[in-house]
Amino acid sequence: MKSLKLLVICFFVTAYSFANVSSTDKDALIALYNATNGAEWNSSWDLNASVDKWYGVKIENDKVVEINLQFNNLNGELPQEIGTLSSLKVLNLGFNKLQGTLPTSLSNLKALKTLELFMNRFEGEIPSELGELKNLESLKLYSNKFTGEIPSSLMGLTNLKELLLGSNFLTGQIPTEIYALSKLQKLSLMDNKMDGEIPSEIAQLKDLEELLLSTNQFTGDLPQEFMNLTKLNTMMVSDNNLNQEYITVSGKNPPTLMQLELQNATATMDIEKE
Repeated sequence: MKSLKLLVICFFVTAYSFANVSSTDKDALIALYNATNGAEWNSSWDLNASVDKWYGVKIENDKVVEINLQFNNLNGELPQEIGTLSSLKVLNLGFNKLQGTLPTSLSNLKALKTLELFMNRFEGEIPSELGELKNLESLKLYSNKFTGEIPSSLMGLTNLKELLLGSNFLTGQIPTEIYALSKLQKLSLMDNKMDGEIPSEIAQLKDLEELLLSTNQFTGDLPQEFMNLTKLNTMMVSDNNLNQEYITVSGKNPPTLMQLELQNATATMDIEKE
């Protein structure tokens, strides 16, 4: 009888330990742990502990809403199960050793506002399915090995404030539909292999504060319409095939400095390597 009571108590204790997260979310977290060599993380998870005690995981109303595991030695590929975290708002896996292609299941994360996968080893094309994340405000995929063109579907992410795709191997032109990203404050495509002319449609992004397009193969001139970007405080377009070399500017009203020759001025800026 005592053994039976003890068994019942153990059952309820175990059930209570995981009552703070749904079984679907817990399974997705375990899949992430197994796929990225969780035992070797800098701050690992005790899979026998309550999920709300797991490093970098935030839970609200029994659902996982944030995963912050940057600088944590994740090594491997993202599992498809990541797409079952239906309430996830923040996914930050920056500064790790993740590789492979991005799972298309990320498109299921309809509540996602922040997707930060910078400073990893991801490759392949940026999935067009990311354009389904209509609540996304920050997309940081810089410093990986992505190839191909910027998916036109990303131009439908009208809540985006940050689009940082620098330091990859992207090709093609900047989509002219970029004007649709009316809330955009930071745009970085620096250090890629993109070409074509810089579209004047960027000048319609009235909230733009940072524009980083250096080290590509862009041609032509900077659109005169850029003079209307009154909030722009950082601009970097050097090391392209433009008709004229432009300085890197950072400070008040940089459009007034556009025509200065590179060798006659110096400037500072905060690049996106966080």
